[in-house]
Amino acid sequence: MGDGGSPRAVAVAGRGRAGGSFAAALARSGWRVEEVPGRSVPVGVVDSVDLVLLAVPDGAVAEVARSLPPGRAVVAHCAGSLGLDALVPHERVASIHPLVSLSTPEIGAERLRGAWFAVAGDPEVGHALALAVVEELGGRPVDVPDERRVAYHAAAAVASNHLVALLGQVERLAAAAGVPAEAYWDLARPTIDNVEAHGAAAALTGPVARGDWDTVRRHLAAIAIDERDAYLPLAAAAARLVGRDVPDDLRVRP
Repeated sequence: MGDGGSPRAVAVAGRGRAGGSFAAALARSGWRVEEVPGRSVPVGVVDSVDLVLLAVPDGAVAEVARSLPPGRAVVAHCAGSLGLDALVPHERVASIHPLVSLSTPEIGAERLRGAWFAVAGDPEVGHALALAVVEELGGRPVDVPDERRVAYHAAAAVASNHLVALLGQVERLAAAAGVPAEAYWDLARPTIDNVEAHGAAAALTGPVARGDWDTVRRHLAAIAIDERDAYLPLAAAAARLVGRDVPDDLRVRP
C-alpha cells in the first residue's frame, strides 16, 4: 500500500506491449495507474506516485531516466539486458524484467500473473518495491545483479527468440516433406517438460544421442543447402550435451 494505506500508484512511460501489459496487470492488482501517453513523464508525477516504470526500448531508457526530475518515486525499467546504471542520476531505482513473451497488452497482462521476474534495486527502497510488484502479480522473483544481466538476457533470448527461429525451420522442413507443421507441435511441447523433469542431457533423444551419424548425414543430404547452416551447429550442440565427438566431416568450420 502507499502512504496512509492508500493503493500504490505507478506511472508507466511507454505504451507499447510491455507498458500496456504492466499497466493492465498492476491495475488489476489494485494499483492506481497514471496514464503517460508516451515517453515524457509530466512534471510532478515523480512525486505523486510510488513507482515510475520505464517500459521503453532499451536504447531509450537512459535518456528518459535523465529527463525525469528527482522525486520520491522509485524509477525502474523493465529491460532485461540493462543494469541499474541506466537509471542515473536517480538514487531510488529498480529493474523488473519478466521472463515472458508479451505479444499484446491483453495477453501480456495475463502472462505477467505468476511469471518469473529478474529483479534488482537500491537496498534502501528500490529492491523492496521491485519484490512487492512481483509479489502482487503472483510472480516468482530472482535476483540478477548488474554484472550478470547481459548473460541472463542472452539465456532469455535463446529460450524464446532462438526457439521461435528453430520452430520456423521446422515449418520449412515440414513443408518440404509435405507434412503439416501442426504434426510436429505435439512432439515439441512435451520436450520442454522432459527437460524440466530430467535435465537437458537425459531428455535428448534421436540420432545424435545414439551416435548415429549416418542418419545425420542422410538428413543433411535430404534438406536444402541453406537449412544446413542451422542444422549442423545444433547437432554439434546436441553432441556436446551428451559428450559425443562429432565426426570430422560433420564439424562446423570457422
